[in-house]
Amino acid sequence: MAVPTFVDRVVLHVEGGRGGGGVASVHREKFKPLGGPDGGNGGNGGDVVLRVDPGLTTLIDYHHEPRRRGGNGGHGAGSHRSGTDGATLVLPVPEGTVVRDDGGDVLADLVGAGTEMVVAEGGRGGLGNAALASHRRKAPGFALKGEPGDARTIVLELKVVADIGLVGFPSAGKSSLVAAMSRARPKIADYPFTTLVPNLGVVTAGETTYTVADVPGLIEGASEGRGLGHDFLRHIERCAALVHVVDCATPDPGRDPLTDLDVIEAELGRYGGLDDRPRLVALNKVDVPEARELAEMVRPELESRGLQVLLVSAGSREGLRELTFAMGRVVSDVRAARPAPEPTRIVLHPQAVAGPDFTVAAEGDVWRVRGSKPERWVRQTDFANDEAVGFLADRLARLGVEDRLLELGAARGDTVAIGPGDDAVVFDFDPAVEAGAETLLGRRGTDLRLDP
Repeated sequence: MAVPTFVDRVVLHVEGGRGGGGVASVHREKFKPLGGPDGGNGGNGGDVVLRVDPGLTTLIDYHHEPRRRGGNGGHGAGSHRSGTDGATLVLPVPEGTVVRDDGGDVLADLVGAGTEMVVAEGGRGGLGNAALASHRRKAPGFALKGEPGDARTIVLELKVVADIGLVGFPSAGKSSLVAAMSRARPKIADYPFTTLVPNLGVVTAGETTYTVADVPGLIEGASEGRGLGHDFLRHIERCAALVHVVDCATPDPGRDPLTDLDVIEAELGRYGGLDDRPRLVALNKVDVPEARELAEMVRPELESRGLQVLLVSAGSREGLRELTFAMGRVVSDVRAARPAPEPTRIVLHPQAVAGPDFTVAAEGDVWRVRGSKPERWVRQTDFANDEAVGFLADRLARLGVEDRLLELGAARGDTVAIGPGDDAVVFDFDPAVEAGAETLLGRRGTDLRLDP
């Protein structure tokens, strides 16, 4: 089985690290057995970050390992010691990587060395009992659990960043030109679709250094998916200029330079968005006498269209110097008119939902409570601790969840679920329930042992 070396589209599952849990602790020293709460907070979970690395040209690493996760935060400790933050996971990606959600919508276009995008934030660490103490709750006997990090599926799609894109029919000599003008060594043979991946070469013309990409897969119908179709047409979008490489020595019947050029231009037009790119035409393989004669014949027609035409041969290297300098001038003009991209940092937050803090809806015999706050509070709660459950009940009551349930007709003993589907926390509705320290007839979440 062939092992791919170039991958330009991957589906990546990312998850931020889980936040560390807070701790419930009481300061103790000689002659002072109850010195007050001193439990530290948990550390935040590590983010998952995409960062542009200009040295990369493929997404192959994520093809083999499509699941990535940030580091978990450390738990808090006594004596006000907070847990360590989880390690941020940095995923290097090539310049020109487009990030989409699993529905296909573009989230970011990563261009510029060092540009970063936080695709999954780590969960927040839970508060220790020292942070939960207040004038009403002097000595909390509980702490909050850390929250899970964001989890999402994204699609990474690479669009090669090159200054010049060489376009043309298969076997027109594009790969040979890249090899002749640079140190790139692509696979070359005389049959269609020799090139199955874009080949990049670095070319120097005077004081201008630029990159050239041999873009494969263009035949009639490529814009509609024929041949390699859209798999490689998208790599042209980044190019500052296009060079039509026209085979003047093709043995195929019905082929000629003008028709070949018209077919490729028609496909580029149907693909769209490329009309503003400067064009050059390289009439290739003029080391063959018949090809040179044909090139000289069609040259005036092409120049009458406003195109700069050069006669070249990758085999004999004729005309390559003129071609490299012509491309260099185009690149210099485009760079002068377009400022270089600055590194940026993008943070992908969960989509905000407009409306109330929570909703309550009847689903059969169950009252379903949804909302970012109540669902987050449930995740933070240690249900093995009665006082923590009482604290949760207080928070929900202050938010208005209990009042809303009563308005809708909920009765004592009804089933209430907070959260989606099977991940919900289910309990029996009892607005008067008291737990833990509240059995001492104080407000839920207070401790009358220290607040008489």
